[in-house]
Amino acid sequence: MKTRTILFALLTTALTASAQPERLLGGDCSLVPSYEAQGTVYKDFEGRTVKLLPFLRQQGWNCIRVRLFVEPENAPGNNKDEGVCQDLGYVIGLCRQIRQAGMKVMLDFHYSDTWADPGKQFTPRRWQHCSCEAMTDSLYAYTKASLLAMRQAGVVPELIQVGNEITNGMLWPTGQLYPKQEEQPTTMEERWLTLCNFLKAGSKACREVCPKAQVIIHTEKAGDWDVTKTYYQQLRRHGVDYDIIGLSYYPMWHKSIPNLGKTLDNLAWLFPDKPVMIVETAAYYSHERDPWAKPDQYAEFYPISVEGQTRFTRELVEELNRHHNVTGLFWWFAEENAFGNTVTKGWLNRGLFNNHTGQALPALKEFGRFKTK
Repeated sequence: MKTRTILFALLTTALTASAQPERLLGGDCSLVPSYEAQGTVYKDFEGRTVKLLPFLRQQGWNCIRVRLFVEPENAPGNNKDEGVCQDLGYVIGLCRQIRQAGMKVMLDFHYSDTWADPGKQFTPRRWQHCSCEAMTDSLYAYTKASLLAMRQAGVVPELIQVGNEITNGMLWPTGQLYPKQEEQPTTMEERWLTLCNFLKAGSKACREVCPKAQVIIHTEKAGDWDVTKTYYQQLRRHGVDYDIIGLSYYPMWHKSIPNLGKTLDNLAWLFPDKPVMIVETAAYYSHERDPWAKPDQYAEFYPISVEGQTRFTRELVEELNRHHNVTGLFWWFAEENAFGNTVTKGWLNRGLFNNHTGQALPALKEFGRFKTK
């Protein structure tokens, strides 16, 4: 009997392992064409010149995330200086390069003319005077038209984000969850209904044009379990159709890695049918020429240094490899490289290449230890 029990356990483990979805490793590299246009040089760990996307594929990457704005020509000048330029034509060209490098595509709809994140979800200029119903229809039509254009170009994305970091809603103020009362005097239930209708419209377009693609709903409160739980419970209650819970996790804003681990454990328990992807992460290796951070800022958990970034990456990957519900890991703005170019005016210093030399940083090696099988 004991032997039979052991054999059953081994067989169950093998069947479970074979049924696991492919795990994805990659990054948001939406500025690659802009860097290439300025002749930016990327180097490997030994200082040899490499082509970026094939080099990342050699490091174990199998997917690249690409953001899409509605009409980025309407973005403020300072946002353009930060890298806002990805219209549909730009994205299709980049996706062709990603395909040639043998990688999958995650498309990130921002539903804005500029950055969409927790502090801002600006409605595109073309939709600003629409009613709520008309805005829902416009979101559906825009999503469908964009995906049809990509399908016609032969670059159907395997994964699609309906919105970017939308814990506070999207298409503000219409779809904002927590506005000032004087701006939008509606009940919380009405706000949730509006947001979920937006998400349903986007998801419907994805299913119609790209039925094999996985739909991601992306939030950015990985360090706050109560907010994360409430959000995805509301989506379930309203019947939003999606496949993957997408999270942003940055150590400087979302607490410690063990705290992230608790969120992942709780998600596995409460949403066992929803795999989780860390669709954005990064850590500083410097604050040089950084207009958004002070020299000693964000060093609570890791030093602001190459060694600090490397240790963060090692510890994050070790934690994520323990969670079977985590099926993807993506570094944000991995391609940042100010060596010999002026693509962006400021330096974030959170990429995986040295801004002075263009050489790959040690964190990239640690990142590649995320288990994709």
